[in-house]
Amino acid sequence: MILNVIKDIVRGFLVGIVVFVIITIIYYGNEGQVSFNEILWSRLILSLIYTIVLFIANASFFRWIRRQNKFKINPNTLFFITSLGAVLLSYACLVVLNFGVQYFVNGATIREFLIQDRMEYYVIPLAVSFLVGVAFSGFHLYRSKQESKFKQQKFIAGEATAQFDALKSQLDPHFLFNSLNVLNSLIEENPEAAQKFTTLLSKVYRYVLEQKSKELVSVEEELNFAKTYMTLVRMRFENSIVFEIAQDINFQAKVVPCSLQLLLENAIKHNQITQESPLVVKIFQKGQYLVVTNNNQPKAVIKHSIGVGLVNIKQRYALLTARDVEVEKSVSNFSVKLPLLTKRVKMEQIQEIYIDKKRYAIAKKKIEDLKGFYGNLTSYIFVIPFLVWVYYTTYTGFPWIVFPVVGWGIGLIMHGLEVFNYHPFISKDTDREKAKKLKGFYANLTAYLLVIPFLAWINHITSPDFTWVIFPIIGWGIGLAVHGMEVYNYHPFLGKDWEDKKMKEFMDKENQNK
Repeated sequence: MILNVIKDIVRGFLVGIVVFVIITIIYYGNEGQVSFNEILWSRLILSLIYTIVLFIANASFFRWIRRQNKFKINPNTLFFITSLGAVLLSYACLVVLNFGVQYFVNGATIREFLIQDRMEYYVIPLAVSFLVGVAFSGFHLYRSKQESKFKQQKFIAGEATAQFDALKSQLDPHFLFNSLNVLNSLIEENPEAAQKFTTLLSKVYRYVLEQKSKELVSVEEELNFAKTYMTLVRMRFENSIVFEIAQDINFQAKVVPCSLQLLLENAIKHNQITQESPLVVKIFQKGQYLVVTNNNQPKAVIKHSIGVGLVNIKQRYALLTARDVEVEKSVSNFSVKLPLLTKRVKMEQIQEIYIDKKRYAIAKKKIEDLKGFYGNLTSYIFVIPFLVWVYYTTYTGFPWIVFPVVGWGIGLIMHGLEVFNYHPFISKDTDREKAKKLKGFYANLTAYLLVIPFLAWINHITSPDFTWVIFPIIGWGIGLAVHGMEVYNYHPFLGKDWEDKKMKEFMDKENQNK
């Protein structure tokens, strides 16, 4: 506790020096030189007292909020609460400090202080306090988000292994569930065939138990298993199913285990099967794919499906290779193309493929962020000099230029730190979710809608003859528009070639950091 107070005093002292220098330059810059007379020294002392007290109060408030919150409140909501709370707390501290100065220096009573006190006296201190509060709130928001993302990085490799094991574990109950349904139907129709079916089922089920622990099996093993499975199916449907396997297939290639059985089961489940309209299933090789195709004659009413089969195959392949399982559907045919792999895959390779896909997603996200930052920076470079020129040509005595320069500048710096992955206080960043980007944009929009009317009110009571508020409205508005274009991925000034080039650059960096 005492250590925190000491740190806050030191930091408040440094902030006080910076604030004093900025305000002195603003008010005395046109004179060309500044002499440190008694009045200026007294202002320096008061500035340090004010900033140290405000810094300690706000820092204690931020720490208290973090202890009470324990990360239960949305970070963007917390940012708004702490920023607003900092302004209100600063106002209360300023009133007490102003009264203290009036009481100890001028001997004023409370009644005299309240009569003489004006809201105009608090405009600049509150503005400075607001900017500092937003900066600190933004820093804590930024750090909490990055810490949260960093924790997710630890689970990437483990997530791939766990996900693959979970998908493989679905095969056992899924196959048994559907086979028992077939057996139940067969018992009612042909008890003798049911006994033979049970014998074959035990052999088939043994294969499922033996192969489901493997990442890949040979095409030859899968085709033999498919033949056995179709023998079981024919016991129920007899001549209503035609099953053909081409001979010009690379039998040594690899596929995921039980994939053919799941596809055959899918075809039987979703199509009408009669002797008049038999189901024709063909398996053949086309390029580097093993194709399973059937004539499309869907049932009029299909029972609810839990959708394990085809989804399971797609997800297992996604963890093993960058090549996708392709599904083609027409009025007359339904085909699934399974990528043929050339070797068994170790779990380390599964993790590597999974992480490569993560790297691609991260690179894609960085491209979007980089576009948004360049747009924001370009707007700042063009707009701020124009505002400075307007400020000096229409100088009214009120330093309104501080609002767009500092406010937008802090936002630009935070934007740049995040885009270029520079985090001096925590470890490496990971991918950002789009939902969080949307929340950040909505928080920015909300702050704009709340702060701009406040600035308009300050403009009205301090310099009604000059509407300087139009400049922060336009300046911040441009920044808000750029933020929105980044969030919604709309970049009209950057071409596809630039995006492809940067994508390759980021993915190369990710591979180097592997």
